[in-house]
Amino acid sequence: MLSESNILKHIARQPKRTAGFKQLVRELGLHGDERRQLHDHLQKLVAGGGLIAVDSDRYALPQAGADRNLVVGRLTMHRDGFGFVIPDASSLPAALKSGLVGDIFIAPHLIGNAMHGDRVLVDITNVRPDGRAEGRIVRPVVRANPTVVGIFHYGSRHNYVAAMDSKITQEIVIPQGAEYPECGRTTDEDRDDTRETPRPAGKSAGLRDDARKRAGQGGGARKRSVDRVLGAGQGGGARKRSVDRVLGDEIARRSEWDDLEGVVVDVEITDWPSPTENPRGRVIEILGREDDFGVDVEITIRKFHLPHHFPAATLEEARDTPAVISTRELHRRRDFRALPIVTIDGETARDFDDAVLVRMLGNGNFQLQVHIADVAQYVTAGSALDQEARLRGTSVYFPDRAVPMLPLELSTDICSLRPQVDRLVMSCIMEIDHRGEIVGYDLCEGVIRSAERMTYTAVNAVIEGDAAMRERYAPLVASFELMRDLALILNRKRERRGSIDFDLPEPLIEFDEFGLMKSIARSERNIAHRLIEEFMLSANECVAGHLESKRIASLYRVHEKPDAKRVYDFEVIAATFGYSLGVGPLPIHRVQMKADRRAAYRTGKRARDIEVPKEVHITPRMYQKLTEKIAGKPEERILSYLMLRSLKQARYSEENLGHFALAATSYTHFTSPIRRYPDLIVHRILKEVLSQHPHPVSPKSGETRVGRPPTDDALPSPWSKRPRAGAPAPHEPLSGPISLEELHDMAQESSQSERRADDAERELMEWKKVKFMQDRVGEDFDGLITSVTKFGFFVELADLFVEGLVPLNTLTDDRYTYHENTREIIGQRSRKTYRLGQKIRVLVDRIDPVEKKIQFAVFEEQPVRLAGKRRKRK
Repeated sequence: MLSESNILKHIARQPKRTAGFKQLVRELGLHGDERRQLHDHLQKLVAGGGLIAVDSDRYALPQAGADRNLVVGRLTMHRDGFGFVIPDASSLPAALKSGLVGDIFIAPHLIGNAMHGDRVLVDITNVRPDGRAEGRIVRPVVRANPTVVGIFHYGSRHNYVAAMDSKITQEIVIPQGAEYPECGRTTDEDRDDTRETPRPAGKSAGLRDDARKRAGQGGGARKRSVDRVLGAGQGGGARKRSVDRVLGDEIARRSEWDDLEGVVVDVEITDWPSPTENPRGRVIEILGREDDFGVDVEITIRKFHLPHHFPAATLEEARDTPAVISTRELHRRRDFRALPIVTIDGETARDFDDAVLVRMLGNGNFQLQVHIADVAQYVTAGSALDQEARLRGTSVYFPDRAVPMLPLELSTDICSLRPQVDRLVMSCIMEIDHRGEIVGYDLCEGVIRSAERMTYTAVNAVIEGDAAMRERYAPLVASFELMRDLALILNRKRERRGSIDFDLPEPLIEFDEFGLMKSIARSERNIAHRLIEEFMLSANECVAGHLESKRIASLYRVHEKPDAKRVYDFEVIAATFGYSLGVGPLPIHRVQMKADRRAAYRTGKRARDIEVPKEVHITPRMYQKLTEKIAGKPEERILSYLMLRSLKQARYSEENLGHFALAATSYTHFTSPIRRYPDLIVHRILKEVLSQHPHPVSPKSGETRVGRPPTDDALPSPWSKRPRAGAPAPHEPLSGPISLEELHDMAQESSQSERRADDAERELMEWKKVKFMQDRVGEDFDGLITSVTKFGFFVELADLFVEGLVPLNTLTDDRYTYHENTREIIGQRSRKTYRLGQKIRVLVDRIDPVEKKIQFAVFEEQPVRLAGKRRKRK
């Protein structure tokens, strides 16, 4: 069987560790579809850094490029035309790993035909004494921007599009006839009124006036109808609902564009740039004016290349999915339909993938039932639905709409646990004692009928004693009180083992009836949010422990302990506030650069020492204790933020490395298969395991056969200083329905999709904040200094979650300098100081419409001089 490991092994056996495509086909004896599989494997290996494409059809191992100083990395452009390549560690030659410092500088004339974000092959031409490298781009390996979103302009020589990403500096030339999407090309199924009148051939499309004149000619002008109505729009009448997005309320977009000047468009690159020519492209979609409501989301979706149109095969599979559960399937599953199981979600939620129930058992223990939508029953491996879900990786949530991972037929209907409707589920039934320990559990396929669609607000009101809500949900009041009691027990259990809970506030954007931003408020987390969080954490840990104990290869949600350098940096800052994580004296390794030693030679000066932290023993409990110390203190906000920044990002992995922040030795994602692909994979694996060891159906509704879970005490902590006593010996190799190779690819893809979604959500949120502040230029606000740099300091406005920069050059009352050792900006004459965590009043100075950034200025009231007698000179 052809696999990536076989390809790598074969190339490694070649004399120069390189091989061509035809050579591999011949030597591996491939025919038919195997040739296409080989091409797909090679492209994936190149994209993942396992191979380097040294020519159009020739591939080399990363180590093979060491002899030619070839390195693979990602290109980041600067708006001034030069760029930097962030090298992949796996492609660095051994000689450069120790001597290379930072990224590789690429001069403007050596960029070639590469663009921002591309993975490129770089030839390192020079390494300076200080370790900084320069190079030239040999060729792009993987293109990052097949399409670019930007603003259309008419020019005197040609029409062009200016990219909205400031790092894509070159204008994209739009040739004559490519200003409008092709005839018949639509971007949504609801655009069924697209029509075209041919444009006369042989006329120039360059001058803006000429283009406008042509647009006004009756029979000779081409008017492209681009219907952007994605829902029931205001003033647009009833429209066909979009199959591609879960939407909020939207207004209708214009359907005809005679003048494209200043209009946001999406452009497909047809010719890549060269040192002497700009890239060329054609308009494939017209989005609207930049300030129109909803266009900012459309821009963000395309800028981050979020898949947002379902292929026809995927939609066909979704429509053909049977909505009625067969009698045979019902009899095969555990029946929970008679129990008062409820879903608890936000007011605007449309997909309900988890339902819960808490009961008190006869022995005094709690029974926690967590029922998760059985998406794997409908989305089978290798199907069109599965391929699209893997490509998307996750649903992406914006303030007023979402881009779902699955079509609406599944995500909001067939798989969604809607009230009073039979739904298939994967059930995790746990018996929990009064210390929060899982003393028994059962995993099975089930069927439920949700008794009620509850919201966090309603459940919180019931628990807080609201008489009207308690009367309305009288049959469920006792269950909600049990949920509260169990959630508090589970939370105390996590606290005992050292789980970290920063509980940082998050912004909530409120819109008015016209779709415009009204305010930015602090999102509230009440007891209802916390109990669902605790229940989902328990189910995720239970499933992860079960699969690990069975030695089944699976996906894990891992969070590794922080790097020593980040811990060291945090300790330095925390010490200025009088706090510490309690790691003790940090072991430091001091080194000197060769360039510094040469500069100090025969000068009588000592070369500068660079302190590099060694490995440090750090545990989640250290973070937890510090969060308890700073709770309620003025510095809580800034130190919590800095602690969070010192931690690594969680990711998916086929290897169980534990979850540092949760202090969990084994953790996975099981509870959201409608919106996360790794959860779907875990369901698929669990169903296969359960099919091999079927659970007998209980004669009574809701009864469970309880098994003993693996205890945390039996597993060594990944961040422990030394292995626990009695740690188990290595087990037999992992087995399961999905190979480790495939799981590794899924984990990497899902982690990348998650990062992409987070970046898109964050950028759109910042964009909306900038729009919100545009009418507040000149107003003053209270804020908190969140970061201090050599070029100024960043301030976050209190209660608005809006951050902006106070540039150093705007502090005109003194000459200020940045002190790196204390991370302070201090005035040389007045000794006035700006430091982290300092409260300050600022005014909104200006808004950068290109960079979408806010600039603040320090607000100082002019002191009032008191009239008094002047002293006479003697």
